[in-house]
Amino acid sequence: MLDFFTIATKGGLVLWSKAYGPTQSSPVNNLIQDVLIEERSSTQVYFKDNYAIKWSFANDLDLIFIAVYPKALGLTYIDTLLQAASTQFGDLYGERIRRKNAGVPQLRNWDVQFEALLQTIEDQDAQSKKSKQPRKFEQTAGYANTLAYAKTKPEDLENTKQALLDEDEFRRNIELLKKKTASPRMGGRKGKGGAKSPVSSPVIGSDDASKKKAKEGRKWDGKISAKDAKSLDYSNSEGTDVVNAEHLVDQRGMGQHGKDGTYNVADLQASDDEDSYSDDESEEEYTKISARSLQAKKPAAASSGLLSFFKNMTGQKEMTTESLAPIMAKMKEHLVNKNVAADIAQHLCDSVAKGLEGQTLGSFKSVQAHVKQSMETALKRILTPKTSVDLLRDIAQAQAEKRPYTVVFIGVNGVGKSTNLSKMAFWLLQNNLKVLIAACDTFRSGAVEQLRVHVRNLKALEQNAVVDLYEKGYGKDSAAIAKEAVSSAKLTGHDVVLIDTAGRMQDNDPLMRALAKLVTVNNPDKIIFVGEALVGNEAVDQLTKFNAALKDFSGLANPRHIDGMILTKFDTIDDKVGAALSMTYVTGQPILFVGTGQTYTDLKNMKVSHVVASLLRE
Repeated sequence: MLDFFTIATKGGLVLWSKAYGPTQSSPVNNLIQDVLIEERSSTQVYFKDNYAIKWSFANDLDLIFIAVYPKALGLTYIDTLLQAASTQFGDLYGERIRRKNAGVPQLRNWDVQFEALLQTIEDQDAQSKKSKQPRKFEQTAGYANTLAYAKTKPEDLENTKQALLDEDEFRRNIELLKKKTASPRMGGRKGKGGAKSPVSSPVIGSDDASKKKAKEGRKWDGKISAKDAKSLDYSNSEGTDVVNAEHLVDQRGMGQHGKDGTYNVADLQASDDEDSYSDDESEEEYTKISARSLQAKKPAAASSGLLSFFKNMTGQKEMTTESLAPIMAKMKEHLVNKNVAADIAQHLCDSVAKGLEGQTLGSFKSVQAHVKQSMETALKRILTPKTSVDLLRDIAQAQAEKRPYTVVFIGVNGVGKSTNLSKMAFWLLQNNLKVLIAACDTFRSGAVEQLRVHVRNLKALEQNAVVDLYEKGYGKDSAAIAKEAVSSAKLTGHDVVLIDTAGRMQDNDPLMRALAKLVTVNNPDKIIFVGEALVGNEAVDQLTKFNAALKDFSGLANPRHIDGMILTKFDTIDDKVGAALSMTYVTGQPILFVGTGQTYTDLKNMKVSHVVASLLRE
């Protein structure tokens, strides 16, 4: 039976609602937060706790109709109810809702009409279930085939069998002929004696041979020359390592200190030709900027781009599923070319199209502005952080509680976890925080030594910086090392503990179990996933399985999940920034920083406006 039905505006104003029983949670609020705000309305049904939720848009009225029912029942008439209620409500109150300054309509008779509508649909559904009876065998295709076989003459069956045998014999002869006529493909041609004939090769002149550099012999331990030994010596006269700090930071990429003394990393700069816009610019102005830039970049005769599909919509009065299909197909292709995962591009386009169906449009300009503006709004809604990204404020809260703030870095092999951990450590040191780095990658050879070099470099950059390394070597339990590091940080007064973990593929169950154990034992304040900006569909698989592992292997009733992301190698992708959208869409969590190089200052803030402009730019 139906539990709840409501009619609301897209702005959140509830016009009418009806409850048929007590609800244990707020399924409608969950629908708004998890589906509608996140542009996941292309899905057919949303499950939350013990409820199933379906909805229907009336875009011409800017209304949404929502039905809630127990998911165990699986009511089949909900789609019919939503469609019928939407149509009947629009016929009764549509004109008043469309009129400006008409106010909220008085729905005095809607209770009675909805009850009658619901009763009619439930009766029709019950009647259709009664009328559905199993078919008799005489009504099935199997009976027809059996009857036809029974009427077949014996001589026809014998002819069919002989034809099949002749066909098999013909195929065997063809295969035998191919084997006899096939020429040898490997091993070279053989002469009469069976030996391989010499293979001709170009003759190398004496001049070319003299220019060819001779292969250098390997220098074994104890046999290196004094010249080579001097070139490899990076220590001073006292035997300590010398650090050249000039190559560790890029002064042009340094952030700025705020009025309160906090150091903030620099914002990611948009390229010169990017149609970037500030966050406070109006959507109408951005549409004008985008249109001008597109006209300047593309020849007038070009019609293969995304804009050409809008030209086919000139004079369209109402957006329908059929009219939007070619535009959204091209939009999906455009997003995939920007490195957005194909499934996410499809869901996003379906969600935007669902929100446009039924809206009345006018000339070509209104079509261009409306469709592109809707996609821009959807992208900004997805990429805008839903939770706080102010780590300094969270660290200050942990200091007030007299405990270190812990951050775990996770990800697949080779994405740059250790490098970006050191970049984040540099940012924290600039804010006068004491950092302890825990070497919990006890699997990869050289992982501890790499962090040791980073700590040495960071100390060389800041003479008064407090940054230390907690290490226990290789082959140890990473969860235990992380717990010991946090305990040590409490005793030594460190403000932040950055926990480095081993890279692991998302399909490696033993390593994923070890990661879940580390998170469960230590319960860090932040779990940061480090991913590459180069990946497309792979990002979805990585994040989904990492989150699933943290949930399935934790053994907790309320398991942890990824809290934020760092996107590395962002300087190598030009405007193909789709991985940022894919990762945010999958997790619903923000991208905290992006890595743009190898120095410690190559950690930037990503502006949502730049990503949106890059995704929509031709």
